[in-house]
Amino acid sequence: MRGFLSKHRRPSGFLVLLVAFALVPLWVKSPYYIDLLVMTMVNAGLAMTFVMLLRTGLISLCVAAFWGIGAYASAVLSVNAGLSFWICLPLSTLITAAFALVIGYVIIRNAGFTFIIMTTVLALLFVTVVGNIKALGGYNGISNIPAPDSIGSIVFDTKVDFFYLGLVILVVVVLIISAFYSSWAGRAWKAIGFNPRLAQSIGVNVFRYRLLSFVVGCAIAGLLGSFYAHYQTYINPNVFNLFPKTIFIQVYAVLGGAGFAILGPLVGAGLLTFLTETVTVVVQDKAEYTFMVVGALVILVVVFLPRGVLSLGEYFAKLWAWARRGGGRDGGPQPEQTLKSAGAAPEEAEGA
Repeated sequence: MRGFLSKHRRPSGFLVLLVAFALVPLWVKSPYYIDLLVMTMVNAGLAMTFVMLLRTGLISLCVAAFWGIGAYASAVLSVNAGLSFWICLPLSTLITAAFALVIGYVIIRNAGFTFIIMTTVLALLFVTVVGNIKALGGYNGISNIPAPDSIGSIVFDTKVDFFYLGLVILVVVVLIISAFYSSWAGRAWKAIGFNPRLAQSIGVNVFRYRLLSFVVGCAIAGLLGSFYAHYQTYINPNVFNLFPKTIFIQVYAVLGGAGFAILGPLVGAGLLTFLTETVTVVVQDKAEYTFMVVGALVILVVVFLPRGVLSLGEYFAKLWAWARRGGGRDGGPQPEQTLKSAGAAPEEAEGA
């Protein structure tokens, strides 16, 4: 974990967020806000999987579909087969990974716009197919999904219990992702994202490493789907639709900063989850106004902070350094230069 986080935007940042999250229930007693925090962790994990594939040069629009595969697999195993959540969790992850391996083997050979279209079709097909299978509840979904079996004195009958379970799962997700980033696979992903043909010419198997990224990302989405199903106790196909869920997953990554593989999705998911909920309450559940606000926010971030909200920290750090050097009297960079640097592309910032 240290190898990745030390190179990707301050390990202390993630540790501070982790400690802050763990202490939140001590002050926040409202189940409503605890629920928002749980969904923030789920959304952040999904955004991390999107960024993982994005770093190989692929834009996937079917993250929510594989999230749904994990949720439905866990729900069927628990409701129909009577299996415990602790068995359904790894099984649903493996089932999702198997689907991703088969599907990815077919579609990943077609990079670029073709891949985007094919993942879009997959996202739409998931909702249609699941909605027309009566054994899966159709469009009415599956209800009465049991909560996880108790562990000692923890019986998972309150949102606080699910909050800490979600936090543990999120930490596991971060450890898995960071381990891949700090390995040879992570370096291969970075090389492929920079220039696939150049990476292929120096011996990197582009197809194999892209397939690995796709399978790992989808498996993590399935893991989060299993947790989501048992947390909500009810799922239906529309929850995992292309719009708005998959679109929002991308916005989480862009808002926080896609160049910040861990902290970016965390910050973006936190900001947007609470913002959309606030707007929804203010406009009295009128979804069109919520989408207008989110769209305006994305435009502003793309124009003024193309590297995400977290790039503001770098900008202010450079501005402070510039001020300490005497405001440019020694020939140092001007404030507008530091702002331009903060808005540079991730590849430029990381020296790719």
